[in-house]
Amino acid sequence: MAQAFGSDAEKYDRVRPRYPAELIDAIVERLPARSILDVGIGTGISAEPFRDRGFTVLGVEPDPKMAAVARAKGFAVEAGRFEEWDPEGRTFDGVVAGQTWHWIDPVAGAAKAVSVLHPGGRLALFWNAVVPSPEVAAEFAKVFASLDTGLPFNPWSAAAHADPYGPVIDQTADGLRAAGAFGPVERLAFEWQSTIARDDWLEQASTAGGINRLPKDKLDALLGGMGAAIDAAGGTLVIDYTTVAAIAVRLSD
Repeated sequence: MAQAFGSDAEKYDRVRPRYPAELIDAIVERLPARSILDVGIGTGISAEPFRDRGFTVLGVEPDPKMAAVARAKGFAVEAGRFEEWDPEGRTFDGVVAGQTWHWIDPVAGAAKAVSVLHPGGRLALFWNAVVPSPEVAAEFAKVFASLDTGLPFNPWSAAAHADPYGPVIDQTADGLRAAGAFGPVERLAFEWQSTIARDDWLEQASTAGGINRLPKDKLDALLGGMGAAIDAAGGTLVIDYTTVAAIAVRLSD
């Protein structure tokens, strides 16, 4: 599933939601200096707000199509999975990962983060959770139930986001404790809203993990059903976002 996002990297970059400024500011104020490693930089969505604030960002990315988009934006990107990537002795003030750390082995990833962070540096991991209004989410659930997608989850159900990425952060915290070189995990959450038009939502939905691997007939049926639900609701959606973050300091040796 992780390897499917680059199937249309340009669309992914165009339609995926960005991150709230409050999150970026919270990370920036905790960093000791201005060098950042972005794990799974993708198309550069997570890296852009740090560069805009004057930080130097190096990306690591296993998907060549995603990396090509980030490089076209001017980012230096090295190929590979973070757990296997060779930093060649380089260390950083921050290691960040936007919407990617759940693809990283929590123990191996924590150990690699220890090796590339300066003492006092921060590991900052963050995700956007996306929830339509309860009425529209219920209609989306009916569409999912009517189709044999083979997916074990409906990514836009309210139930799926009762605790956004909580289990992932719990696993991350366990991995950091195993590494033995991080302080306690600080959890942050930022809630915000956005209004999105029908076609823009359907484009964004088509890039979601799992959805982006559906056969064309099932993807078309899913998007068609969701589009009809949006039309019935007036043609636009008000989306509630919760952006969650887990931040930990790299302790001195």
